[in-house]
Amino acid sequence: MQLIGSGRVITLNDDSPFIEDGCVAVDGDEIVDFGGTSSIKAKYPHAPFRDVEGRIIMPGFINAHTHIYSSFARGLSLPQDKPNLTFGDILKNMWWRIDKALNEKDNLYSAYSTGLESVRCGVTTLFDHHASQRHISGSLSAIERALDDIGLRGCLCYEVSDRDGMEAAREGIEENVSFIDHAAKSADGRIKGMFGLHASFTLSERTLEKCVAAMGGKNAGFHIHCAEGEEDLNDSLARYGKRVLERLNDARILGEKTLAIHNVHANSTEVDILKSTRTMAVHNPESNMSNAVGCAPALYMIENGILLGLGTDAYTQDMLESLKAANLIHKHENRNPSIGFMESIQMLLKNNALICSRFWSKPVGIIKKGALADLIALEYTPHTPLNADTMYGHILFGLSGRCVDDVMINGKYIMKSRVMECIDEDAVLAKAREQSADFWHRV
Repeated sequence: MQLIGSGRVITLNDDSPFIEDGCVAVDGDEIVDFGGTSSIKAKYPHAPFRDVEGRIIMPGFINAHTHIYSSFARGLSLPQDKPNLTFGDILKNMWWRIDKALNEKDNLYSAYSTGLESVRCGVTTLFDHHASQRHISGSLSAIERALDDIGLRGCLCYEVSDRDGMEAAREGIEENVSFIDHAAKSADGRIKGMFGLHASFTLSERTLEKCVAAMGGKNAGFHIHCAEGEEDLNDSLARYGKRVLERLNDARILGEKTLAIHNVHANSTEVDILKSTRTMAVHNPESNMSNAVGCAPALYMIENGILLGLGTDAYTQDMLESLKAANLIHKHENRNPSIGFMESIQMLLKNNALICSRFWSKPVGIIKKGALADLIALEYTPHTPLNADTMYGHILFGLSGRCVDDVMINGKYIMKSRVMECIDEDAVLAKAREQSADFWHRV
């Protein structure tokens, strides 16, 4: 048993959303109690007490879509063959060159780098979508090793694609199946597995059929990019006479445990398909703006009952950056300053937790009895009233990932006072710099 208290507690629990001087009681990997600091301390007088001295205590953030393998692209400049790039050009000239060059050490230290940065930003759970075409078998285990050393919660998959031939596609299928089975047996349940698919335009009918067959009887969903760029939509219309989500639905890819990522070019019919199949979706506003692919119909999707979460697509690991971007892009796109605020809050702070509920048996992303003890403490001194009515405004406009001081995952402190508890961060990042320099010579 341990206590974390003397802080402003934002529970994200509608029954008791805000406690001015609050405390959370943790036993093992779960939250067993919460309330006023004095009452919780009196109730558990012998439990160790972590005094956060007025900091905000809240559930850790969840990143519903990222790419750990892209870590080594930071600062990398690859020559381009023309000045005006389409999204397809960006994929071919940069990302597909990168994923072909990655080896096991690259994958390992990309995962360390992304994981450590995620923790520093208060992210306690991430859903990763991996690709490394020359290191497929065992690639997810390399990522898992880094996440285990750090202590992160994660859901991993390998993106199957036909772009490097049928043998690579076959190996990707086997890597997904093997890791899903492995993760189902993990001791503490922090790591889960999904079945990764790249996108409709790099997947043949034959490969989709093989993927669906390989998933038979497994309690896991697909994780796939959907209609991110016009290339994906146009390919599906030209080759199959269907829009992307129509094709994926007919192929039996969609469902209540599947994550449909981006959906920038999804129309109302496709949103209806997402709803009827209970498929989850993830919005990545910063990535979409960076790639100039357009603005996803996120507000329309929420209005129509889609469980829409928020991810970063590895543009950042700071979910509070993405929260700000989600708020702004829809105001700008719709020329309406009165929209976007609560919808962006809902995506990050409510819907991402609901997405987790389809993978973890105990609640994640909320402070309530029985929830998993994934907690963060943030240094923040408000200069306006902070209470249940104003807390979302403070989260959106006042906080950033740099405010995070303490991080607890599964009832274990991963970071205290911005110092990593379980790993030598300086040594690991020094090795990552060496490895990334070597990678840059190979890409």
